[in-house]
Amino acid sequence: MNTWLVELAAAISRATGNAFTPAMTRAVHGGDNSQAFSLDDGARRFFVKAQPAANIGLFEAEADGLAALAATHTVRVPQVVTQGTAAGQAFLVLEWLDVRGHGEAARLGEALAALHRAPTSAPGGARYGWARDNWIGATPQPNGWRDDWIAFWRDQRLGFQLELAAQNGYSGALQQDGDTLLAHLDAFFDGYTPAPSLLHGDLWGGNHGYLADGAPVIFDPAVYIGDRECDLAMTELFGGFAPDFHAAYSAVWPLDAGCAVRKTLYNLYHVLNHANLFGGGYAAQAERMIAQLMAHIR
Repeated sequence: MNTWLVELAAAISRATGNAFTPAMTRAVHGGDNSQAFSLDDGARRFFVKAQPAANIGLFEAEADGLAALAATHTVRVPQVVTQGTAAGQAFLVLEWLDVRGHGEAARLGEALAALHRAPTSAPGGARYGWARDNWIGATPQPNGWRDDWIAFWRDQRLGFQLELAAQNGYSGALQQDGDTLLAHLDAFFDGYTPAPSLLHGDLWGGNHGYLADGAPVIFDPAVYIGDRECDLAMTELFGGFAPDFHAAYSAVWPLDAGCAVRKTLYNLYHVLNHANLFGGGYAAQAERMIAQLMAHIR
């Protein structure tokens, strides 16, 4: 084995209390922006992500998010085994779960509603944000605590992405209409103050799955405390979730009528992020979404 793999195996041995010597290493899907592979010694198997050592913060934030989700005892997430650096590379080791694409979607809807209803705590009375910044994909996600949800969404979500878009050369209507939208966010929250909920934060179709018994699993989080509608909105973006999921969620905790409009406001954040990460047609899609939103405040 190479030096990095030897040090990684030693880290797993220390974390589990049992000697681990991998007999098989296999590249797998699921790393998003990281290299991903499985390690197997014939008796135990682990899921490993790797990045250059300078990116250890991504894995620290992911481990923090998974731990926070697991602590609610509402929905299954991969257990963190260990994370750190070795031979110039950062690593995150998770339990191996045989996840498939189909299962009991209603159970996921019920579990997500339970997650969103789980008690939350914030320092100094602040209600929205998180104890650390993290990432949405490969983009930094600022999470400084705020007691005003509209200000949080304006400054630390849409405004932040629009500033990145300007740095990436996206100007014109995107910036002009975006600034106008930011100045009128109050219009989307008339009579509605979100209950602070722990969010997965990046709940698109590729970040959930099911075990063999149908039990749902969520992973690759970008957690913070915010409006539960943010998670629900993203389940309708980039692939969507089964109808049973939505029906089961609503049966546990019905949504406010205004969510039908706000979901575009919340998904705009992710489309702007994709424009900043990948370019292509995402900037034009963001412009169309802003125009759609502006139609509701004129």
